[in-house]
Order: sequence, then C-alpha cells, then structure tokens
Amino acid sequence: MKLLYSPASPYSAKCRMAARHLGIAIEDVRTDTNTPPAELLDSNPLGKIPVLIRDGEQPVYDSVAIMQFLDRQSGGRLYPSDADERTQAEVLEALCDGITDCLLAIMYERRFRPAEIVYQPWIDKQWDKVVRGLDFLENNLPQTGDRLHGGHFSLAALIGYLNLRFAGQWAGGRPNLSGWTDTFSTVFIDYESMKSAA
Repeated sequence: MKLLYSPASPYSAKCRMAARHLGIAIEDVRTDTNTPPAELLDSNPLGKIPVLIRDGEQPVYDSVAIMQFLDRQSGGRLYPSDADERTQAEVLEALCDGITDCLLAIMYERRFRPAEIVYQPWIDKQWDKVVRGLDFLENNLPQTGDRLHGGHFSLAALIGYLNLRFAGQWAGGRPNLSGWTDTFSTVFIDYESMKSAA
C-alpha cells in the first residue's frame, strides 16, 4: 500500500502517524496537488490528498475513511471497543478536523485570492470558529495514556498545523492545549518527524 500525501497536509499527517503507530507498512509518496499527477486523479476524482492506494483494490479517501480502514486493518486497535468511548474519540476527531478545515479556509482565502479582494469577514468568521474550538479543547483535553486513538492523532495533526501556519497566534492563554504534544510525544515518539512540515 502507499499513501499519496503532502508534508504540509494535517490530514496526511494524521493518517501517517496512525499507520506508523499501528505498525502498518505504507509507502509515503509525496504528491503535489497543484499539478496533480495522473495517479492522484485516477485514484481520487476530487484530486485531494491523502489517498491510500491498495494493490488490486479500490483506493481509499479521505482521511476519515482512511482512519477507519486502518482501524479495521489493525483489528480494531485505533478506536476504543467500548461504544461510548469510541463515540467520544470520533467526536474529538471531528472537532479537530473541523478546526483544521477552518484554518485551511483562511489559508486558501489569503493564498489564492488577489490581496485586494481577500474577504476579511470570511476570515474572521472562520477564526471565530477556531477560537471557540481551541478554547473548548483547552478545557476538555482527552486523557492520553498508552493507548492512542484516532482523536489523539487528529489533535496532534491540528497542533502541528497551527504551529506551522499560525505560530504565535493561538497558544497564548492555552497552556494545557499548547503543552499537550509534550505528553503525546512521549507515547508516540515519531511526532516531531511526522507532523505537518513546510
């Protein structure tokens, strides 16, 4: 199997970290979505990453579907077996992915529109969602023991992306959240090498 990914993509980072944690061998293939290769378009009609390509089987996308696939491949080791605990893990993952969606919307507005037509009210609306989400996480961090789940990896990917693209804009007043990866990286020692990077 191989994963089409981008180093700066937090969704790619989430899947790559989870696969490494589970010991599932996946070849990482760096992919430029701005000039999408045929392999990407043939595997995902949306031309988005990450995409998991399997020998002789249908590709898997997006990151949520890939995480669920990894859970099945590992015999259920990526999410809790208890129904309530699994729901909590999946809701945490959805929250972190949702905050990441807002951050990417801000980045795309600034990056792909000429400066004179960047719509600041849209950016402000997305940032308000980010602030609410981060404040919630500051006061409701997940327990982080030896058993990591999909929500943990989504949170780690989110923080990695915040530090990559929004350094100095989010950590103030959130000591619990900004320090969480110190705990996470003692359990998942490959965090620094696998988080989003430019």
